[in-house]
Amino acid sequence: MYDFLPDEQLREVTNISEFCGMLVFDKWTCNTNGRQAIFFRDGDGAGRAAGAATRYCARMIDNGFCFNAAEWNFPDAPLRGLYARHRVYQGVRGLDSFEAWIARVERIEETAIEEIYGQIPPEWYDCDADALERMLEQLLRRRKLVPELIVSAWKSSAQPFPNWK
Repeated sequence: MYDFLPDEQLREVTNISEFCGMLVFDKWTCNTNGRQAIFFRDGDGAGRAAGAATRYCARMIDNGFCFNAAEWNFPDAPLRGLYARHRVYQGVRGLDSFEAWIARVERIEETAIEEIYGQIPPEWYDCDADALERMLEQLLRRRKLVPELIVSAWKSSAQPFPNWK
């Protein structure tokens, strides 16, 4: 397990496109922390040709700052939720690169959120059902906001998507 891969090894991450999916999630939930990931060697390497590159698999971790941590509000900012190593976004050619994940978020129905709401232990939201309901309502409203938030990241001075056309 690795918490950092040099640029050359990042090219060997087999699920690199999932960084786009996590950015959609992080924008939707307003993760005010940078995206964190760990990397594993993909498989045991058996059958790999001599000299072939080692493959890695990324796993996204630490969602503790979604909903702006304990604040349960959504102070959006263009660079929030981005993975610091922008090389993972080299495959992004435009908003279409995020479309599959955006569509998933947009299809989340209110009944699904209500079902989740019913399973959250009251001590997790300090028994303040009104606050939880307000936060979940905001989350539902934000489903259509995600494309705009992705575009604001693209337009930022950090230029996280170097191949966006």
